[in-house]
Amino acid sequence: MIDAIVIDKTDDTQTVDLTQIDPATLPERDVTIDVAWSTLNYKDALAITGSAPVVRKFPMVPGIDFAGVVRDSSHPDYKAGDKVILNGWGVGEVHWGGLAKQARVKGDWLVPLPDGLTMRQAMEIGTAGYTAMLCVQALEAQGVTPDSGPVAVTGAAGGVGSVATLLLAQRGYHVAAVTGRASEADFLKQLGAVEIIDREELSGKPRPLGKERFAGGVDVAGSTVLANLLSMTRYGGTVAACGLAAGMDLPASVAPFILRGVTLAGIDSVMCPAPKRRAAWQALAAELDLAKLGGLSVEVALSDVIATAPKFLTGDIRGRVVVPVAPDLG
Repeated sequence: MIDAIVIDKTDDTQTVDLTQIDPATLPERDVTIDVAWSTLNYKDALAITGSAPVVRKFPMVPGIDFAGVVRDSSHPDYKAGDKVILNGWGVGEVHWGGLAKQARVKGDWLVPLPDGLTMRQAMEIGTAGYTAMLCVQALEAQGVTPDSGPVAVTGAAGGVGSVATLLLAQRGYHVAAVTGRASEADFLKQLGAVEIIDREELSGKPRPLGKERFAGGVDVAGSTVLANLLSMTRYGGTVAACGLAAGMDLPASVAPFILRGVTLAGIDSVMCPAPKRRAAWQALAAELDLAKLGGLSVEVALSDVIATAPKFLTGDIRGRVVVPVAPDLG
């Protein structure tokens, strides 16, 4: 028997428990992994609390991220003993995820652990950090450089935002960190933010066009925040959008797009093709400041995950949350 967090639903009542399951009940896939480290993300928090219909199949083991060691495999690319990472692919939503001692998944969903990263460090990065890298790469692909001007990062103290702030600062960008928590100013400056912007500045009713303020942005909020950010983006700038913490709507006009040539780049980390995700992970391993990365993370035991999840929804989580499922594995 193995420890696992299991979400179930009967009629309209959802239950979440840390329990034990028989490994034989794991889904039929071609690679079985002993999970060493997992994480707790905003999406996991929505699933565990039942605050949004993230889980589409019950019962479900949540956990959209994990790193671990291959136990057995019939996939040609992996063998027993290989260290691997998984992010996305509907794991924790329609496929059992990483908040359990074992997981069984498709080998095509896996990424080999890059040289230079431990499994813990890979989860300190997690889907949040990997998504942040996809955002940074999207800005650069659209020609946004450090010389272009300030780049705004919304939700800067959160998982994606904190890693995006760190990555952009390391690459020489002027990072304008947007947060609703003034108490996080020192933390964000330590990551490399040059200026701190109160979220309220991007929370009012959006104008079709605002003052040209940012060369680009990384947005995790959506809704009014994203609409305001677009209206304040300079001519030819790009905003990479990857989240919906403030809502799924977008009360914007077409003005930034047709009058300033602004690009809205949508970032999907869940179904991102394997070559692109492997390139993002290789870039993270090569350039991320691992000392600062460690300062972004806190550990939460598997037994404390359920109690911690609601804190994501109240904005009481800073940076990354890693879960040592079986840390002795490496």
